[in-house]
Amino acid sequence: MKKFKYLKISNTKKLRYIVNYFRENLYIIFLPGFMSDMEGEKPQTLLKFAKKNKLGFLSLEYSGHGKSSGIFTKGNISIWSRDTKSVIRKIVRKNNFILIGSSMGAWIALNQFSYFRSKIKGFIGIGSAPEFLTRLMWKKFPIKTKRELLKKGKILIKNGEYEYPITLQLIKDGRNNKVLNKKISANIRVTMIHGQRDEVVPTIYSNYVLNIFRKAKKKKVIIKNGDHSLSNKRSLKRIIKELEIIVKDIF
Repeated sequence: MKKFKYLKISNTKKLRYIVNYFRENLYIIFLPGFMSDMEGEKPQTLLKFAKKNKLGFLSLEYSGHGKSSGIFTKGNISIWSRDTKSVIRKIVRKNNFILIGSSMGAWIALNQFSYFRSKIKGFIGIGSAPEFLTRLMWKKFPIKTKRELLKKGKILIKNGEYEYPITLQLIKDGRNNKVLNKKISANIRVTMIHGQRDEVVPTIYSNYVLNIFRKAKKKKVIIKNGDHSLSNKRSLKRIIKELEIIVKDIF
C-alpha cells in the first residue's frame, strides 16, 4: 500500500491518512468503522480503483484509531466526525467527492453532509451502523451491564474474537448524534450494501439510511451469505461494481 502520512491537527493531535492526490478531479473518501484502521482489504481495494481510474482517494484513522494519536476511550462520534471534516478540508479542499462509509463510518459520513453537502456527489454505505451506540448497544444491554457502565464509566464488550471498550461518555455522545430522524435533500446516488448474514448490524439499518434521503437515486444491495465486514474478494468486487455505477453517473 502507498505510504501513510500524518496531518497535524493541533499540538496534541496527529491523524494518519493515505491519499492519492488529484488537483481537480473527483475523490473517493473511505471512512473506516469502529476501532478499525486503513490497513484492511477495503481501503486497499478502493485505492487501487482510484489509481486505475485517475481519481483522488483519501482515507484516515480517527483519533485513537490505528496509528493516529489519542486514546480510543476518550473519543466519540462528535470528535471522530470533526477529525474527518478537518482532514477533508485540508486534503481534498475544493474537490468534489464520493463518500464510502463502513459500519460506523457510514454514521460519520452522514454527519459530513452538514459541512460538505454541495461537494458530496455520491454515498455508499457498507454494513451501515448509524446510531448503533444506543440502538444496538445501550438498548440491548442487560440491566447488570447498564449498572456497571453507569457506575464505572467504562466496560468491555465481547463480540466474537474482539473486545471493545465502551465508555459512558461515548454512549451519551451517541445520543447527541442522531441522524436517522433527519432528512437530506441531495440529488445524488446513494447505495447501501449489506451482508445477508451480518450478525453485527441488521440489514434494516441500510433501509433506515436510505429513508433519510428525499431526492436521491436510492439502491440497496444484499450480498448473499455476506458478513458484516464484506472484505472477501466477491464482496469487494460487488462494492467496486456499485462504485463504478456512481462514478459513471457523475461523469
